[in-house]
Amino acid sequence: MSQQSGLDDQDFGRHNRQSLKRLARVIAMSQNQFSLILVCCKGSPQPLQIVNELREVSSIPIQGIILNSQIDTLLGTILSAIEEPPPPALIVFGLESLVAIDPVLSAANLVRDEFRKQFPFPLVLWIDDGILQKLIRLAPDFKSWAANPIRLEIHDNRTVECELTAIVV
Repeated sequence: MSQQSGLDDQDFGRHNRQSLKRLARVIAMSQNQFSLILVCCKGSPQPLQIVNELREVSSIPIQGIILNSQIDTLLGTILSAIEEPPPPALIVFGLESLVAIDPVLSAANLVRDEFRKQFPFPLVLWIDDGILQKLIRLAPDFKSWAANPIRLEIHDNRTVECELTAIVV
């Protein structure tokens, strides 16, 4: 692995590289259409390091947003954060830090059709196992649009300089 990414082969592992290649393929196949993609990460990674790794296996530019812990709705927050023209793909980080995660997920379930109408691109939700369980319980219709989560496991907590421009909303 490159020094730029901050993760060496031992830290990142073959499974994680395969998972990122799978994510890159799914994003590439979902261009110009809504697709809900779940990435379930075990461990405490710096999500932006993963985006750097993803950029090594994909040529598609990805916009990332980091949610403020006080947001009320997922749809409205994403709508206000994305730029025109819409990005080829969007990764949403920070769901696990939301103070009011239950109502946010319930509201997303209620307006799930709006996600399809408003976002003509793959939407990647970066989650952990706890959020996955809440999605299954509180937003089953919304979650049903996603295939099985792409799983990553990170054991490295180093902070790394990354090139992704992330918007905190």
